[in-house]
Amino acid sequence: MSDPKIELLNDGFFRLDGGAMFGIVPKPLWSKLCPPDDLNRIPLRAGALLIGTPDATVLVDAGFGTKLTERQKEIYAFQNSELEKELAERNIAPEAVTHVVLTHLHIDHAGGCTRIADDERPVPVFPNAEYLVQAQEWEAACSRHPLTRGSYAPEDFMPLKERGQLTLLDGDRDIGHGIALIRTGGHSPGHQIVVVEAERRTAVFFGDLVPTSHHLRLPYVMAYDAFPLDVVLKKDAWIQKALTESWQVFLQHDPEVVSGTLHRDGKTVVLVPEKNR
Repeated sequence: MSDPKIELLNDGFFRLDGGAMFGIVPKPLWSKLCPPDDLNRIPLRAGALLIGTPDATVLVDAGFGTKLTERQKEIYAFQNSELEKELAERNIAPEAVTHVVLTHLHIDHAGGCTRIADDERPVPVFPNAEYLVQAQEWEAACSRHPLTRGSYAPEDFMPLKERGQLTLLDGDRDIGHGIALIRTGGHSPGHQIVVVEAERRTAVFFGDLVPTSHHLRLPYVMAYDAFPLDVVLKKDAWIQKALTESWQVFLQHDPEVVSGTLHRDGKTVVLVPEKNR
C-alpha cells in the first residue's frame, strides 16, 4: 500500500494581535521574532491539511471560508478564501472530499465548512463529507460562553448537523487510512490533533497546539488558549514524541514554514523546514 499524500493547503493569509498570539511573553521578546504592523498584528497563514489515500480524500480544517463580512476582513487583514481554488488546482472537487476533520470550531478553522447558498442560507461546502468534531468542542461552541463565543460562529457548524453530516467523537479515534485523531484539549475544550502513520514516516498536524514554529517554546502560549497550563503539558509531550521519532511536523499558522522535522539546538527545540510556500 502506498503512503498517503500529505500537503498543507492555504486558505489565505491573515493577521492577529501579536500580544494575543504570545500571551504572557513580553513584546520586546516576541516582536523580534514576528515584527508587528502598526496595529500590533502579526502575519499568519490559514492552513488546511490535505490527506489523500486511494480510498479517501481527507481535509483537516477548512480555513475562514467565504462568509466573512467586509468588517471582519478588515479586522483580520484577510483578502479572499483560497481553499477551493487550491483544491481545484489539484483536480479535487468539493464533492470528492470524503472527510473533514476539525481540530476545533474557531472561525479560522471551521469557517470554510459552509458557504452561503442562493437562498442565503449556509450549507456545507463539502456535501458528501463526514465532518468529525470532538463532542466537547461541539458543546463549547454551542454554549455561547461570554469568554469564547466571539471565536465561534454557529453558521459555520450548525448546518453540518442539520444535513446529517456531523459525527461527534468522544476522545481519540482511528478513522482508518493510517489517520488518528487525538484529543488534546488545551487551546479549546475539544481541540484535537491529527497523526498520520505511513510506511516511510509519521506526520503530525498540531493545529493550534503549536500554531507556528515560534510556539515550539513551551512558555509561548496564546491568550486565545482556554486552558494554557494544559497546552504547555500537552505541547511538551507531543513535541518530545515528534522529536524522538523524527516525525514530519505540519504547522498550520506559520506564514513561512509549511513543514519540517524537529531538532534540538542546545536546550531549545527548533524546526528545520523541509519546504516553504
